Amino acid sequence: MVSCREPYLHAYSNQGVTYITPASGMATAIMPIMTACGGVWIAHGSGEADREVVDELDHIAVPPEDPKYTLRRVWLSKEEEDGFYYGYANEGLWPLSHIVYSRPTFRAKDWEMYRRVNEKFCEAVIQELHGKPGFVFIQDYHFSLLSRLIKNKRPDVVVAQFWHIPWPNREAFRVCPHGDDILDGLLGNDILGFHLRYHCLNFLETINHNIEAIVNYERFSVTRYGRESLIRAFPISIDFAAISEIASSEETEKRSAEIRGDFRVRDKWLGVGIDRIDYTKGIIERFAAIDCFLEKYPAFRGKFVFMQLGPISRIRIPKYREYNDAVYRVMVEINDKWKLKDWQPIIMKKIHLSLGEVVAYFRAADLCIVSSIHDGMNLVAKEFIAARVDHDGVLLLSQFAGAARELPEALMINPLAVDQFADQIRNALEMSPEEKTRRMSKMRNSVERNNVFRWAGHILKEMKKER
Repeated sequence: MVSCREPYLHAYSNQGVTYITPASGMATAIMPIMTACGGVWIAHGSGEADREVVDELDHIAVPPEDPKYTLRRVWLSKEEEDGFYYGYANEGLWPLSHIVYSRPTFRAKDWEMYRRVNEKFCEAVIQELHGKPGFVFIQDYHFSLLSRLIKNKRPDVVVAQFWHIPWPNREAFRVCPHGDDILDGLLGNDILGFHLRYHCLNFLETINHNIEAIVNYERFSVTRYGRESLIRAFPISIDFAAISEIASSEETEKRSAEIRGDFRVRDKWLGVGIDRIDYTKGIIERFAAIDCFLEKYPAFRGKFVFMQLGPISRIRIPKYREYNDAVYRVMVEINDKWKLKDWQPIIMKKIHLSLGEVVAYFRAADLCIVSSIHDGMNLVAKEFIAARVDHDGVLLLSQFAGAARELPEALMINPLAVDQFADQIRNALEMSPEEKTRRMSKMRNSVERNNVFRWAGHILKEMKKER
């Protein structure tokens, strides 16, 4: 397994060195797979105390409390991290892939660092293979060059990659100055996976109009240099059983009751949103819809509280700093507009939550809002459903999130259509208990059936065919 984000990072605390599970939808999905299957997970060692706990091979056995696999850490210099991660990956490829009207930035020095880090990870993969046959499973847009680099050195190894974010249409992709190199790199994979068939088609169209290759639309494959790459849709999911088990615990029941008590909503409605502070997540649009909702439906003033939770993200990137400031500014304006003596409509906590805390907030809430402007899948929506073991609660889900294709029983929203969004908040709060149960039961059945182990199983089955 190869990813930029590591499943565990180590930091210093008053008790010495401790570990943290970073906020990452990708890591959330992959961790149970690695725990079940074992192997080696290669990732960037980004924690301040990461070097303190590895052996001479940069290995550490994880999970810390019950080791099941090996984490191999790759070290990056500040220059490499700035150019590779903050620069090319997240100022270039991230906005390029998400249609949210944010212009991507491509710098020659960032591209050089991106190439260098992909080469560094290739070296780590080759070392961990020890000259033996194997499967390499690469995660996400940070490593668009990696599969080709691996295949050039080890053509016998089966390589698959999952692209966790959308793939843009071919016209949008044209602005990338290194597009041909990226496309060639991705075609080093035996299997390249996306969340949706729509993203697969976008990729095939991009290939067909940019580089020399044979595109087979019937097989959903691309042949370049005489070697075929399969392009497949694998909608990612979650460990439904694990989240449902947490949600069913007495500890979670107690904590969810405390949450409602803490925010004085025992007799009110509580909404929740859990996201990184990211301009693709539609947080400002969410707040604008709450403002419109309170304007249109005054009976809910003083009776509805919305909790926005999640960590600050990529703050070293100017666009993210500006967005973080804008989110706070909009929240203050709305609260100043509507606040009463003992009530304000929006409460925001910019914190990283443990999975147990996330589940407790989901259990406490009457509704959950996922209002992404553009999203490959969005696992928050599925986590909310898995947490609702009471078959209660309402999910408001952006039509622009990949999860909307799988969860038609959610209340669909267009985050940019503020009045319609506001109406759906009201519809959620006024929905009958029977209708809530009907919708939630169907969504729970769907997510339970299409869980992360089934997702991984489909990919591994395709990889074995290629062996």
